[in-house]
This record gives sequence, C-alpha cells and structure tokens, in this order.
Amino acid sequence: MHPRARSSQSPSFASSSQVVAIIPARYASTRLPGKPLADIGGRSMVEHVHRRVSTARSVHEVLVATDDERIADAVRAFGGDVRLTRSDHLNGTDRLAEVAETLDCDLVVNVQADEPLIEPSMIDSAVAACANQDNVQMSTLRCQLQGPDDLDDPHVVKVAVDHAGYALFFSRAAIGRDRSGAPPADAVGKHIGLYVYRRDFLVDLSRLPATALEQSERLEQLRVLEYGHRILTTETPHDPIGVDTPADLELVRRLVATGASA
Repeated sequence: MHPRARSSQSPSFASSSQVVAIIPARYASTRLPGKPLADIGGRSMVEHVHRRVSTARSVHEVLVATDDERIADAVRAFGGDVRLTRSDHLNGTDRLAEVAETLDCDLVVNVQADEPLIEPSMIDSAVAACANQDNVQMSTLRCQLQGPDDLDDPHVVKVAVDHAGYALFFSRAAIGRDRSGAPPADAVGKHIGLYVYRRDFLVDLSRLPATALEQSERLEQLRVLEYGHRILTTETPHDPIGVDTPADLELVRRLVATGASA
C-alpha cells in the first residue's frame, strides 16, 4: 500500500511550470453581500487574499476575476490585476476558465476570495502535487476533521481518499462513519476548496455539462469525478477560517487585529 499523500514542509516545483493564481470574486452572497469588499483591519478581504497569494513561492502571477465593477475598482486601487468576466457563470470554476482561456501558462490556481487567512505554503503544496507529476491534471487539499461536529456539519465538505491520496468522493453529508461514529482519520478528511488545474484541463472541464451529483451536492468538483477524471489531494496541517457569515467575519477581524493567521 502507498501512504496517502501528505504535504511537504518545503515542496519543490517543476521549474518549467508557469503558474497563475486566479481569485474569483463575486459581489452577490446570500448571507454576506459584498463580502470580498468587507473591511478587515483597514484592507478589503480580497486584498488580504491577494497579498497572501502573492507571497506563495510557486505563483508567478495573481489575477482577480469578477463581474462586478465595485470589486474591480477596489482591486485596481490596491494595485492588483483584475479581469472582468461574464455575469452568467454558474460557479467559480467556469469564471476561472473564462480567464484561463486567455492565459499562456501551465497551471492555474483557484483561491477563494473569502479565505483572507489562507497560508501561502498551502498553495505551494497543492501546486507541487500537480506540477511534479505529469499524470496529475488537478489537485486540491484536505485536513483532519475536528471531531463529529465537522462530520455532521453540511457546511463542512468531506472528502474520502484512496491510499495514493486521490479523491474517491466529496460530500456535505457524513461519510465513512464506523461503528464508533467516527470516520477513519487517514481516509476521510475536511476538504479545503483550493484547486490547482492544468490549464487545458480546466478549459475542457468548463465545457462539460453539469452533472447530477454536482448539482445535488452543490459541489462543482464532483463534475471531475463523474466524468471519470481524478483529483489528487494532499493533506495540510492548516485549516484557515473561511468567511461565510457575519460571525465568521467578526472572528477573522479579531484574529487579524491580534496578529493571528489561522
């Protein structure tokens, strides 16, 4: 058996890979409208994300993709590079692909605009997993579940992996629970929604029709599995707080004010 893929403290990268990170940012949000522009310690959330992504050793260029001029103006104001996209995209992957089609690069990194505490080393680990293996078309991250509450929480996406670290399934439901009520820690983890794609694979993926499980679970990465492709996951010790609610935003503001990161 092979050990499940785990992150390296100092990942190495294929020197020939050109890596562009794209931060898809949308203004509309049911629970927190305009959250990419939410102020955190004097900077917008999207600026915090941009600054952290820019320090990842593996990334050569950082872009923000949005269909909203307010977000575009904010990005330009802090000196970021922004690409305006169509407004009819169903998810971040399709918005990402619209921009990727215009790029001359090998790998595209998708970093969510509501992850102001993302660790740059997480990006480097996910990039290394894809860049250093020619047969890997897409990679992502996972971390340990924090007890049964995570397992039962539909807002926590779970991923089951094989012995090589490839994703078997993603779900909002509890998966892999044994008789004790807990899943095997090495086989089921919390999915972290950071993705690395080979550029051509991303473009081709966006042209495929949405799938049944993708729509029922509201998890766009299931499209990859349903069409028979594979996603390599790497375990990370980091579990940064994403911002989905006003309570999340206040917590992140307190953490930033005290100098904490995750």
